[in-house]
Amino acid sequence: MNLFRNVVFIAAIAGLVAGVALACMQAYATVPLILKAEVYEKAGGGHEHEHAAAPAANAADTNAMSTAAPAENAVSSAAPAEAAAPAEDEGWAPADGFERFAFSVLANIVTGIGFALVLVAVSEFAGGIGNWRQGVFWGLAGFAVFTLAPGLGLPPELPAMPAADLMQRQIWWVATVVATAIGLALIAFRTSAPLTVLAVVLIVAPHIVGAPQPDSFETPIPEGLHHQFVVAVTVTNLVFWLVLGAVIGVVRERFTGSATSLRDSFA
Repeated sequence: MNLFRNVVFIAAIAGLVAGVALACMQAYATVPLILKAEVYEKAGGGHEHEHAAAPAANAADTNAMSTAAPAENAVSSAAPAEAAAPAEDEGWAPADGFERFAFSVLANIVTGIGFALVLVAVSEFAGGIGNWRQGVFWGLAGFAVFTLAPGLGLPPELPAMPAADLMQRQIWWVATVVATAIGLALIAFRTSAPLTVLAVVLIVAPHIVGAPQPDSFETPIPEGLHHQFVVAVTVTNLVFWLVLGAVIGVVRERFTGSATSLRDSFA
């Protein structure tokens, strides 16, 4: 019971810090681009876009299942859900300004805690995250698994952009995340050549199969705007994961002292 409590405690603190940081970055980096896209969407007469349900994250974003889905990944964005649906189907949504920002902060904190729980739990099997430096490396691994790898096939999407079938995207996203995670684990914790080859195959396989694509790529969104959005989402998610891992390392080191595992701490 103590082990569970310790994991939740560390994850809650790390998720809170990283979630607030992500929301602040989104307010200046991704939200303005989303608002610009909404202008093009309205000018173009609207474009129905089915967004993925976030596994975590991607949270108040438009595409939590697509990459760093959120398409913004699991953690990625403050894109308003109402922007993804036709006007006649819109329900309640946070108002622009403080209400939307507050809603985004809350969603990102929940997302951050969820990812932190995964990171802490998995890292304990490898001895735990002993300091902030180790946390940064674990954060990079999380970024590679949940943002970078899925984003290669399902890049972050703006409102009014076409998308493939939602279920197909979700299946590909989950398969890519699982394969990448297993592949990185084999590379990091196993040294035999056959396992290394297997790891490379697992990491590459989803991209050889290819992510599901829409029937048409027609969109009123300028290519330059989409490129800016992809870069902004990728960078903000990278910082999110680095902060998440580093905070986990700091908090765990502070409360575990010389203990080698969380099970031995908080006694």
